[in-house]
Amino acid sequence: MPSHPHPADGPVRAGIPEHGRIPRYYAVKVRLLELIGELGEGATLPTERELSERYDVSRASIRQAVSELVLEGKLRRRQGSGTFVAPPKLVQRLSLGSYTESLRQEGLEPARTLITLEHRPADPGLAGELQLVPGEDVIHLERVLLADGERIGLESTYLVSSRFPALMDVFDPEESLYACLRDQLGVVFEGAEERVETVLATPREALLIGTNPALPMLLVHRVSWEPGGKPFERVRSLFRGDRLSFSTRL
Repeated sequence: MPSHPHPADGPVRAGIPEHGRIPRYYAVKVRLLELIGELGEGATLPTERELSERYDVSRASIRQAVSELVLEGKLRRRQGSGTFVAPPKLVQRLSLGSYTESLRQEGLEPARTLITLEHRPADPGLAGELQLVPGEDVIHLERVLLADGERIGLESTYLVSSRFPALMDVFDPEESLYACLRDQLGVVFEGAEERVETVLATPREALLIGTNPALPMLLVHRVSWEPGGKPFERVRSLFRGDRLSFSTRL
């Protein structure tokens, strides 16, 4: 492959191992990133054979580089159609605001598809997080999250039933839960604790979100409380790692 200059802090520099030799697939990956920038969103990537000839490398190196770019959300594969340049990742702001508010600030239209809305007993772990007695009743709300019609995540929320006896009567599952809690049920959000980690989706979760089970996901655990420190909800949100990033101001 012909040499190509890169800044010292660029992606090739970041990929140089201690022995100083750049893996061939990684050098290909950097060239593909340049090509992606030239092609633009939605463009079709050349075939493996064409890329192999263009960069004078094996198709195995091309395949590995493309696979990593798919996992990172730079490229998308469509069965029977080829590989395409992906749109930029959506940005979810880490704040006390809702999913709805966050997406609308980015100029996107949020939506939800209801999967589960039920009463169930709290297991010991959930009871501990919500300061309940194990077996005490909670409301479980599970919804697929969409942005501009695209499925990007799966959210599972547990609410203290005794705190929200009228929730089932006033809440529209296709609308913002936080808006309902705040505007109709008088909840004041004092604070929340969030933890973010990377996971793989279960087969059920991958099916609901419409993604590959091998695709890394971003998992957000959240416990929110009202003034006085009493927790009222626990949320488990699973987001596509190839379509979403998080942002916060420190």
